[in-house]
Amino acid sequence: MSERHDRLFDLVRAATVHLLPAGGKDGPLWGSGFFVAPGWVLTAAHVLRQHLAADRTVAFRVRGEGVDAEARLADWLITDPRNPKVPLAEDLALVRLTGEHPHECVWLTDRAARHSGALKACGYYPGPPEAHFRMVDAVINGQEDTHGLIIKPDIDLQSGMSGGPLLDPESGAVVGLIKSKRRDKDGGKAVAIAALRRFGETYRTVMAAHDRWHGEEPVSDRGDNWVDLQGGPADGQGAAWTPRDRRQALALLAELPPPPDEPTVHVIAREARSGNKWPGATPELRTWRDGHGLLYAGSAPLDPLTFLRYLRLVEAHARARDAANPALADWITRRLRRDPRKDLHALARNVALPDELLPPPDDHGPERVVISYPGPGEGPVVALLLDPVISAQPVRFFWQIWYDDGDGLPELHEADPSVHGCRPDELVQALRVPLGGLLESKDREGHPVPLEVGLPAEHFDTAVHRWRFADIAALNDPGHLGARRRLVLRALERRGYPDNLWLDRWQGITAGRRFEGWRMPPPGAVDATGYHAAERHRIPVMCRPAGQGTGNVAMKHALRSGHPVALWHTGPHPERGACPPECDTLHARVEKFLETLGSLAELPDRLRHVRQDISEQRPDSAWAEPLALLYDDPRRPLPAEETETVDAPL
Repeated sequence: MSERHDRLFDLVRAATVHLLPAGGKDGPLWGSGFFVAPGWVLTAAHVLRQHLAADRTVAFRVRGEGVDAEARLADWLITDPRNPKVPLAEDLALVRLTGEHPHECVWLTDRAARHSGALKACGYYPGPPEAHFRMVDAVINGQEDTHGLIIKPDIDLQSGMSGGPLLDPESGAVVGLIKSKRRDKDGGKAVAIAALRRFGETYRTVMAAHDRWHGEEPVSDRGDNWVDLQGGPADGQGAAWTPRDRRQALALLAELPPPPDEPTVHVIAREARSGNKWPGATPELRTWRDGHGLLYAGSAPLDPLTFLRYLRLVEAHARARDAANPALADWITRRLRRDPRKDLHALARNVALPDELLPPPDDHGPERVVISYPGPGEGPVVALLLDPVISAQPVRFFWQIWYDDGDGLPELHEADPSVHGCRPDELVQALRVPLGGLLESKDREGHPVPLEVGLPAEHFDTAVHRWRFADIAALNDPGHLGARRRLVLRALERRGYPDNLWLDRWQGITAGRRFEGWRMPPPGAVDATGYHAAERHRIPVMCRPAGQGTGNVAMKHALRSGHPVALWHTGPHPERGACPPECDTLHARVEKFLETLGSLAELPDRLRHVRQDISEQRPDSAWAEPLALLYDDPRRPLPAEETETVDAPL
């Protein structure tokens, strides 16, 4: 190893710590960790679980070179502390020191791509009279799940090293955290540093502190600085993106307000790459730093003009929201002047923020902006499919979550892992993390992603528009799904390929600009005749629930007759006899509501506006509270059931 490597190893040793019980005397070593920002230690969650499962507020000690301080758990990713096995993606914990203590901090890679190849595994192991630091050669030769790394056999990881850093000597960045060694074998498992993003808002706080600290160019007692010892392109004449460029850029980005949502980072990064997609799946994009990490080809940074283009777009986004950072704009200009390719400077200079990222208008003004519902290729959509378990009494559902980014075919995001499905009263809790997390990650500023819920007609009265994933919603954020986003129901019976009746009616109703309600069921016998003959611009409206009795018969006739859109009241209604006076009021209000439509694609968002009024207790809006909407676009049918033969042993 070179002298540069030796000096870098001194820094990683100075940033690595071990965790101990509180008290004046030395206790048994719990495990290792490392400083990632001033006062912040990252470790493996299982190192703390057995000691803090009963009380997460218990104090303990963090000790390293020149540091011996009290600390407490800030947060961990564990979802079930009682489980003795911590899953790979949950085995991270953030620890906060009590008081201020000077110390070294590692440099965390910004690339989301998981590392492969040689690195150094660091940590402490117990031994008299005190714990000892250890650094061993290791090789990553595989991956597991979303954030797991496999450490090649023939690596001797000592007990106590769990939670320690994995350093890539070539890039000079910490790329992961040691999880465990294999039982009675060499080698082990690790967690990629990108799993830190799962901490959400805390991740943003820690990474901003990390980048600010490194941006101040601190030096060790020997006069070394972490970034100055990193590998990578030399400064040259400015035609390469160097570790020092990266340090300065990320420090300046850390001074900006965080991005409003993940799609904003996605759009800007792709725009910076001239519309070209990065290889592989898109990771979580919580910060501007994460977007910077998409501008690589393997481990090598792209052209400096790509990075400067990204920074210029981020600066334009902040400036459009009165949050400009003059220091960032000035540095971009000065860094561009250092690039000798004057004829290419326009790539980084002449950039404009895409229209979709311009600040949204005030939604509470006299004229609300209506967001059209996306058709095929027109924007992202999340679909939740609720499939009743056959013969289950009482009813239970298996669920699937699909995501369509608008650029291709929908992809299965997550499926119900249970054997027996969920009762209706269990669905919100079961979907809180997988569906709530996906919706949050795909929402754009001012444009929450639409949610489609596929159900059989018998369950159309499931009040999904009243679901609420957040226990506590922000004062300015309607917490119920139907008030927060465009939410529509779709017929699970129609999944797969559309029939001609469905397509014909869709084409007929979307071709017009005038819409009227059609009272369903029509007077007299509930048969299919009236549904087939209904004019194309008429939208079926029903003042009774669709999941039972006459309402269910009427809804099934409407579906078989190809009706793609319908509105109905999910509340109680007399099964026999004439409609009560409230029904006439409902039909009149719906008729007036339909007159506001300029196109069919406006319907879901205009209903959302009414639901938002209800959520905010605005007068004269409660009539629509029990109203459900079928909006079933045959051009983008729900994914078909799996019908392929499944191989099984005989």
